[in-house]
Amino acid sequence: MRYIVVYFLLFSTLFAQKLIEPLHIYKVPKGLATDLLYNNGTLYIATDVGKVDIFSTKTKKEIASITLSKIKDFMGDKIDSKIFAIDMLENRLLILSQDNGGYSRVALYQNKQLKQIISQKERLNIIKAKFIDKNNILIALISNDIISYNITTKKINWDTQASMSKFSSFALNNKRTEVAVADESGDVHIINVKNGKIVKNLTGQNVDNLFSIDFKGNIVLTGGQDRRAAIYNLNTSEKYYETSKFFIYGVGLSPSGKIAAYSCDIHNNIKLFSTKNRVSLGKYKATKAVVNGIYFINEKEFFVYSNSANVGYYQVK
Repeated sequence: MRYIVVYFLLFSTLFAQKLIEPLHIYKVPKGLATDLLYNNGTLYIATDVGKVDIFSTKTKKEIASITLSKIKDFMGDKIDSKIFAIDMLENRLLILSQDNGGYSRVALYQNKQLKQIISQKERLNIIKAKFIDKNNILIALISNDIISYNITTKKINWDTQASMSKFSSFALNNKRTEVAVADESGDVHIINVKNGKIVKNLTGQNVDNLFSIDFKGNIVLTGGQDRRAAIYNLNTSEKYYETSKFFIYGVGLSPSGKIAAYSCDIHNNIKLFSTKNRVSLGKYKATKAVVNGIYFINEKEFFVYSNSANVGYYQVK
């Protein structure tokens, strides 16, 4: 029995050594990370306390921050405005956050000026928002309504309900011409962002509520409650899935779509694999908190942000 225990400990140690550690961990001074983006050597980390903390990836130091005004809760008390999503296009930062009365607000930040474009007055429960182009943004409601909104005229271009199921998340492709919408049914709906038409439905790989999705190149990657990381190749119609040991809350694709990443176990470690031949590209050690998202800078570098103050920086081995 003693030899069995020793063997088990040695095996466990060897297995643990296979985990690839982050090269650096960024830490926001207050709150939890909710979203992030990278642009020209600068890392933007959104938080649940109404701040975007901005870091130089060269010096690894915080260089600036953006603070949103507080909002009032249902009791009339002032609270921080949780940031749900951020995006950037042509040096303009899009910030989706919580507003009064349980509604959402959208602001644009440029040249150190914050301009609100959607507020509680519109009475919208926006779950996610991203740029389509410099004049239009894509917003999603919990009802699974996907809306193209002109930020100049403040008018809706089109409104499409992706399905009758509750909205989970969406991801735009590289050119921002199509969006992949995930919902609680486990299906994915591809929508043309120019006219709002559903051009394709992806089914059969997930059988329960989806938590996360990414769309790069011709590849769509999903993860959800069924513990499946599903791949759909839009060019070849190939589809398959890998099974995790725990719910998959975070997924990510490299810009080409050739590398997929997902949270693969109860410890929230990250597995990378080739979407072409399904070969494993290693397991990466994450934080103990639930993974919220995986963000690739390029084919060799990526960030992982969790339900914590920490954001890990990794290189593909």
